Amino acid sequence: MRVLIQRVKKAGVIANGEPTVNIGHGLLVLLGVEDADTKEDIIWLCRKISGLRIFNDTNGVMNLSVKDVEGEVIVVSQFTLHASTKKGNRPSYIRAAGPEKAIPLYEEFVKQLQYDLGKAAGTGVFGAHMEVSLVNDGPVTIMIDSKNRE
Repeated sequence: MRVLIQRVKKAGVIANGEPTVNIGHGLLVLLGVEDADTKEDIIWLCRKISGLRIFNDTNGVMNLSVKDVEGEVIVVSQFTLHASTKKGNRPSYIRAAGPEKAIPLYEEFVKQLQYDLGKAAGTGVFGAHMEVSLVNDGPVTIMIDSKNRE
């Protein structure tokens, strides 16, 4: 499982031409699911995300989590996070899980993250064409892969 986390001042998702979610200060989490992912990956990543200290404290030091600042969160599925560009110029998505595996894991990820945050998280629409807008705060963008644990 891979996530690309962006600290945002605001973010929103339009799916199939319809606005689905908008948030203020918080995190936009793009989630890529692969066939090898399990509940263990979900638990580890959600704990990492909810505790990640990437918000500034009163001294301007990144020392606070999204929970500490009572920030909002959007989770958007993005299979392209598992793109392989080893051969040629057309990315391969062979490692990305198909919908039959990805949808239940995506839904479980959202539930676990909401549990760890102690509040609801917004979502995109799985498999839909989405327009994701954001104002990156910092900019702060972090990639985490549950298989590498880094």
